[in-house]
Amino acid sequence: MQKDKFFKAESNVVHPNETLVKTHCAYCGMQCGMNLRVNVATNKIIGVEPRYDWPVTVGKMCPKGVTAYQQTNHDDRILKPLIRDDASLKGTKEGFREASWNEAYDLIANKFRELQVKYGKDSLSVFSGVSMTNEKCYLTGKFARVALGTRYIDYNGRFCMSSAAGGFLRSFGVDRGSTLPWTDIHETDCLFIAGSNTAECHPTSMFRVWNVQERGGYIIVADPRETPIARRADVHLDLKPGTDLALANGILNLLIQNGYADEEFINNHTNGFEETKELVKEFTPEYTSELTGVASKKIIRAAEIYGKSPNAVVMFARGIEQQHKGVDNVSGYTNLALVTGKIGRQKSGVATFTGQGNGQGGREHGQKADLLPGYRKITNPEHVAEVCKVWKITPEEMPQPGVSAYEMFELMEQKTIRGLYLLCSNPAVSAPNLNFVRTSMKNLDFMVCSDFYLSESAEFADVILPSVTWSEDEGTVTNLEGRIIKINKAQEPIGESKPDWQIQVELAERLGKGKYFSHLKTAKDIADEFRLASKGGYADYYGATWDKIDKQDGVFWPCKDENDMGTPHMFLDKKFYHADGKAKICALPYRPPAEEPDEKYPLRLTTGRVVYHYLSGNQTRRIQFLRDMCPEPYVEVHPETAKKYNMDHEDKVRLYTRRGEAIYKLKITEAIRKDTVFVPYHFGHEQSINLLTIAALDPISRMPEFKVCAAQMEKVEIKKVQ
Repeated sequence: MQKDKFFKAESNVVHPNETLVKTHCAYCGMQCGMNLRVNVATNKIIGVEPRYDWPVTVGKMCPKGVTAYQQTNHDDRILKPLIRDDASLKGTKEGFREASWNEAYDLIANKFRELQVKYGKDSLSVFSGVSMTNEKCYLTGKFARVALGTRYIDYNGRFCMSSAAGGFLRSFGVDRGSTLPWTDIHETDCLFIAGSNTAECHPTSMFRVWNVQERGGYIIVADPRETPIARRADVHLDLKPGTDLALANGILNLLIQNGYADEEFINNHTNGFEETKELVKEFTPEYTSELTGVASKKIIRAAEIYGKSPNAVVMFARGIEQQHKGVDNVSGYTNLALVTGKIGRQKSGVATFTGQGNGQGGREHGQKADLLPGYRKITNPEHVAEVCKVWKITPEEMPQPGVSAYEMFELMEQKTIRGLYLLCSNPAVSAPNLNFVRTSMKNLDFMVCSDFYLSESAEFADVILPSVTWSEDEGTVTNLEGRIIKINKAQEPIGESKPDWQIQVELAERLGKGKYFSHLKTAKDIADEFRLASKGGYADYYGATWDKIDKQDGVFWPCKDENDMGTPHMFLDKKFYHADGKAKICALPYRPPAEEPDEKYPLRLTTGRVVYHYLSGNQTRRIQFLRDMCPEPYVEVHPETAKKYNMDHEDKVRLYTRRGEAIYKLKITEAIRKDTVFVPYHFGHEQSINLLTIAALDPISRMPEFKVCAAQMEKVEIKKVQ
């Protein structure tokens, strides 16, 4: 276990008639360490305490983590399978009745068979999520391709982490979200943080972030909003939404021109420098300022700080990734580390703030449209053969690649896809251009949803299967560092709820594919199989046994065998994962956002998180304290912009784009650009900001452009009652 100056070996007090279960938070990629308090007599979770011996967050927890335990025994839990008898009520909470598991399974199996006989195997689809364990993510990919035999599987990480994956793969040849452990962060000399509201979205990182400044180091923040971390930054690069690549190119140009390039590292360990050097020459401070709206002196100062710092870490999140050029943005910021040689050593590198609890592991083991376990490509015959050997199928039986998440909804609208198995995701809130997505879901012939709450997406289902919360099952997840950790079971499932892996094993039996799944009796059985399936892949988990994870309090992948202790620091040998062992410095022409402001839609709309809610809000909006702290969405507007529109604080405002509209309460703040408005995205139904967002897709990652589109607003006049 890697320790640092913050580490404490304190143990939690065990009260009479209680036991403590060591585990990790259910929410973001920090996966903060916690102990769940369980009443021995009732076998119910009754509270939580932070773990001071967890090396990443050392006793820190955010408001979501402190209250996460309350989701397990919540009154809104679905306790039995639900079947809708009236299809005309799709898209509402109405029309469901309780059913037995046998009735639900029979209905699903019959409907799935009926659709595939009539329209082919690919008439079915699977849409999953990465808040599940590695074992569930792995089995979901196997279930889609073996039990259903369909090519159409994708996951909600397509809306979250796919651009980071695409950028890392292009630059390094491998996708691990952080090239160094989080215990290095506070020891660096400079943090360059782009597109991350870290203090709200990953608050348990902040004690390390602030320590950089306390030691005399620097913080640079690129963000259209003056977030809490931007207020304390040494340089706040307050760019227009969607102009990140211009900013990265401008800073890279200054690093090269001012002598901060590491020529030895570039010559020995990279390709593409000369082409990139030539391309970024046009990005002078003045031209970069014109494109981004950031003052030239700020750009010059940021480049000077990063260039002079002996060690530095470039960090980013959805702000730069959720764009139709998100992969280019990631590679653009990664270029800063590669050109200066600040990677492949301690205290320097590149890291992404992972949004979902298993955003890293969930994209590595088979849920993506084109990937198989171990980050193998489904288009590579050798990779397919390796996985088929574990799955005991022939390569000819392996389906071809499918399409990305949003593109699956397009196929639903076209009736190419007629059935959907949805689990651990809520696209009726989280997908872009929601009017289209909701219509596509309603257009399905048959839909199954597995969830522990009746989400906005579950309202479109024909059958709802009650799954368990994270504390009612066990397995592994991979945190934002690339550290594989263990989630432990704290109480038995309530009602008739079941883990998703068990549901899939039982459904496979009903579908006549039991021989490929029936040997998987426990989560550990699945862990052993998926470790074997990942063996030899880029994301090699084979050596990360449950015993080793417990002993080390986490294992960094790759971990190739029983003697391998894991890889906290990537590329220490300066060998990257491309065929020639070199990293790629990418020459990236700037492209503007897909939709620029104009006379009709003069504002730039951007979206993001608040500290009290998680993703679509399906979980956190049900927790009383979190709901009280942030009960509804709002639109942030600069005072001068509000004055121009004759609006006051807390006025009702109709915000609209070419795709949709919604009404929000106005929040006037100087912490945002005058040309930009911001709305948090955690709210459902007619409050969802994704009714307005655009589905322009990145050509590589297929990430939609959530972070910028053209918008307009008007004051809603409240009629007085006579």
